[in-house]
Amino acid sequence: MAETRAAGAPLRVGHSFPEWLPLTQTWMYNLVRYLPSDEIESHVLCEITANLDRFGVPHLHSAEREPGLVRLWDRGLRWTGLRRHDGFLVRAGRRAGVRLLHSHFGNIGWLDIGAARRLGARHVVTFYGFDVSRLPQEDPRWRARFAELFRGVDAVLCEGSHMGRSVAALGCDPAKIRVHHLGVRTDEIEYRPRVRAPGEPLRVLIAASFREKKGIPDAIAALGRVRGEIPVELTIIGDAGSEAASRAEKSRILAALAEQGLESRTRLLGYQPHDVLFREAYAHHVFLSPSVTASDGDTEGGAPVSLIDMAASGMPIVSTTHCDIPEIVLHERTGLLAAERDVPALAAHLRRLAAHPESWAPMVEAGRRHVEREYDAREQGRRLAALYRRIVGT
Repeated sequence: MAETRAAGAPLRVGHSFPEWLPLTQTWMYNLVRYLPSDEIESHVLCEITANLDRFGVPHLHSAEREPGLVRLWDRGLRWTGLRRHDGFLVRAGRRAGVRLLHSHFGNIGWLDIGAARRLGARHVVTFYGFDVSRLPQEDPRWRARFAELFRGVDAVLCEGSHMGRSVAALGCDPAKIRVHHLGVRTDEIEYRPRVRAPGEPLRVLIAASFREKKGIPDAIAALGRVRGEIPVELTIIGDAGSEAASRAEKSRILAALAEQGLESRTRLLGYQPHDVLFREAYAHHVFLSPSVTASDGDTEGGAPVSLIDMAASGMPIVSTTHCDIPEIVLHERTGLLAAERDVPALAAHLRRLAAHPESWAPMVEAGRRHVEREYDAREQGRRLAALYRRIVGT
């Protein structure tokens, strides 16, 4: 390792990711951005790009820049089944001198098996949630596909121990599984402990895509239970995507607001960039994020990164014992947790926070310290760089 560093040659890592980068995936930007540049030279290998004004990186390789006939040939090979991986990944990876390919999402990792082989690169895959829960339930073929992936991959990364156990249950050798927390820039997140003045409405923030696993109707139902006792104001950041299931969830959310009489007390802001999320967060008292296992089996897998952001900012959190959330929100210490779909318990937690504002300060202080220890982006970048180098052997 010392010889490689002395020669001034950082390890070149390719990050395979379909789109760089949706507004809702700031965590991916942090993962790449805060790998130490003296050790790791990161190359993003993607099919399409978006929001580059916010998520610019030095080494970005996009298939959309290739000649149309080349892309058409690649699509034809994949459509006919003659080749599974995108030829662009190999071409760009070779030009970049990639020695380790990091595929983001398990299904992408399976598609990338051939590309890693042709590059002669070590292969790391991170699972993020739907890939470990929903995909194998919706289509049993993914169990065999993941078995193929697990045989050849060098390491499988997971956000927390719950997801690690879920990956092991799919057939991955536990020796290949590593827990690697996603990170946030704690030094860039102002710690501002929330305080609620007497008689002030309890301002509650929800920030999530409109998907069943986010549990937003449960959050609304809990607020409906307390609105007659506590003056509440609700802001929702997020919206439906193009999928039919997401649009149906939006209809359920709007219906829940009407049913609970919360329409006039709710602001629906749609999708917003990260800076707007924080501006709104500092103007609210409580972050409500009651994730659940969806009817199609979809889960968080790990936990929403928004929980890490809000804990770092000094905001009381009410969430659920879903997946790896209890590793971020430590019940009774850094926040309050209810069982999945336990609306009465969520309402009780909101009442408790409203009735005992003196409990907020020690709770949010412990939350900030926990995030600084376990979820700081720079420290997580150093840990990931060390893992890469151990795998490559430098």
